Amino acid sequence: MSKLTRLRFLPDPTTREDTFVGDFLRRETVGGAVALIAALVAVVWANSTFGDGYEHLRAFEIGPLNVEQWAADGALTLFFFVTGLELKREFLIGSLSKISDAIVPVVAAACGVAVPALIYTIVNVVGDGHRGGWAIPSATDIAFALAVLAIVGSSLPGQLRAFLLTLAVVDDLIVIVIIAAFYAHGFDFGALVLAVLCCAAYAALQYLRVPNVLVYLPFAVGAWWFTHESGIHATIAGVVLGLLTRVRTDNAEDSSPAERIEHVLSPWSSGVAVPFFALMSAGVVIGGGAELVGDPVVIGVVLGLVLGKPIGVFGGSWLLTKLTRAEIDEDINWVDVFGIAVLAGVGFTVSLLVSDLSFTGAEREAAKTAVLFGSLIAACLGAAILVGRNRVHRRVAEQARGDV
Repeated sequence: MSKLTRLRFLPDPTTREDTFVGDFLRRETVGGAVALIAALVAVVWANSTFGDGYEHLRAFEIGPLNVEQWAADGALTLFFFVTGLELKREFLIGSLSKISDAIVPVVAAACGVAVPALIYTIVNVVGDGHRGGWAIPSATDIAFALAVLAIVGSSLPGQLRAFLLTLAVVDDLIVIVIIAAFYAHGFDFGALVLAVLCCAAYAALQYLRVPNVLVYLPFAVGAWWFTHESGIHATIAGVVLGLLTRVRTDNAEDSSPAERIEHVLSPWSSGVAVPFFALMSAGVVIGGGAELVGDPVVIGVVLGLVLGKPIGVFGGSWLLTKLTRAEIDEDINWVDVFGIAVLAGVGFTVSLLVSDLSFTGAEREAAKTAVLFGSLIAACLGAAILVGRNRVHRRVAEQARGDV
């Protein structure tokens, strides 16, 4: 088979893509650190003598929603809007625009969603637990996973960063579809029609090249609110609006509307919206001891994140290269891919959201506790693997430069 007929697995990113990924990593590193601090504050606060104050704050009503709902339905909508912008960019002009480049991370992401869900379901069927939380361990947190990679992988090839970014983006898209399909409550068709009309008006303004941001705001807010009222989770409106935003530049433009909006909103998304959600959602009261350890929901979530994600992501990637013409790049070792696969088990933001949508009361708190512990274990294991690989790649780079 000639080299010309082979598909390259994890190809070298272009200069433009490499710059984009680098900029994205820098933003998410800061956002991931801030969100982690917010989550730690929430856990300490909820388990302190001031825990009642934390619960009162979450239940405090501001307009039609309480503070906890504003965090999950409001703040995360901004996060998902930016995610929608990123999804469209990747599909049209980024790493997902070519099937040959996108096929491996897409398959890896799909397997990385399916295997954790299967493990969770098996554990809860055998243990007579709650099967409704099957989607909780299926999500990868973009901010935290990329933040860990940026900290421990300074010498790792750029292809791995691009792979994790693409994997997380596709993972988010799949989980977004799951949320829309399986977590709608009290469906209201009339409200959904109004949401669709608002989205259509937003798309028309984009098509007509209307530059004034203020003209878009009423339709964006309307799409968000009517989606919330329809019974579909309000964050779906953010994704849809992001996907409707134009990502290709016109002849007279230096940058597209999506690039300009993302440049402005990304710091707010990663530095404010996600940490605010973490503060309001991660505050679980840790207790129960052996009872918590034996809970099938907890076992299913932790095993799904720590074992299911690596098995799905790595297994899907490896099988695809064996069954097709796709091949691993010569600069990449399968141990590198395995480290990324383990790191993909950092669920956090979206997993906490799905926990909120899946359960109430004590079971919800148990699921969230499992998400925090499972994500922490995955982050530590992934970091440990990638630290070692980072040393290897640094040594190879030094030898190539003649430093040693």
